[in-house]
Amino acid sequence: MRIETLAVGAFQENTYLVVDEHRGESVLIDPGAEPDRLIAAIEKSHSSLKAMWITHAHIDHVGAIAGIKRRWPVPIHLHPFDGTLYRHAHTQAELYGLPFEDPPPADAELTDGEMLEVGSLRFEVAHVPGHAPGHVMIYGHGVAFVGDCLFAGSVGRTDLPGSNGAHLSRSLERITALDAGTVLYPGHGPATTVRDELQTNPFLNGTARILA
Repeated sequence: MRIETLAVGAFQENTYLVVDEHRGESVLIDPGAEPDRLIAAIEKSHSSLKAMWITHAHIDHVGAIAGIKRRWPVPIHLHPFDGTLYRHAHTQAELYGLPFEDPPPADAELTDGEMLEVGSLRFEVAHVPGHAPGHVMIYGHGVAFVGDCLFAGSVGRTDLPGSNGAHLSRSLERITALDAGTVLYPGHGPATTVRDELQTNPFLNGTARILA
């Protein structure tokens, strides 16, 4: 498995290209902006794109979907609880004064406990709301794509429409129950591990608290 991180757009959101190099198949997680750049990365990987998996539907995680879908008509996977955010993503963009192309409708609904496959790789879906109502974590093979739930040294915002601090706290417990060596790939910033976050993240070690 090879994971390529591409920080894109005004928010420098991490889009992840996950490649099964043995089978030459790949998936994009959270294609947030700069579709031409993402297309070039996929072509350079010499892999066949099979799907787009979306951790949640904030604009910085869905802004390149339309461009990717035009190039490769692959299915878009999204949790249904984020459907409203997804359908109104252009409104989010207007608030920030950012150009935005509405993504096409999602093709498949992500569910808690569902298994996703790309090539020979298998990942499990966990519903981890709090930052967004339909936020999911996608994990397997010693890694977890945690979107905007958890960052190196911080956690996701809970002051946005549809966010909920109590829900996020429970979701963080679920994330940090993974093996301590699990590498966490967040929506922004560097990768980290469960062990490092439990030791140093103020929102996880009792130094700070999450706003309700």
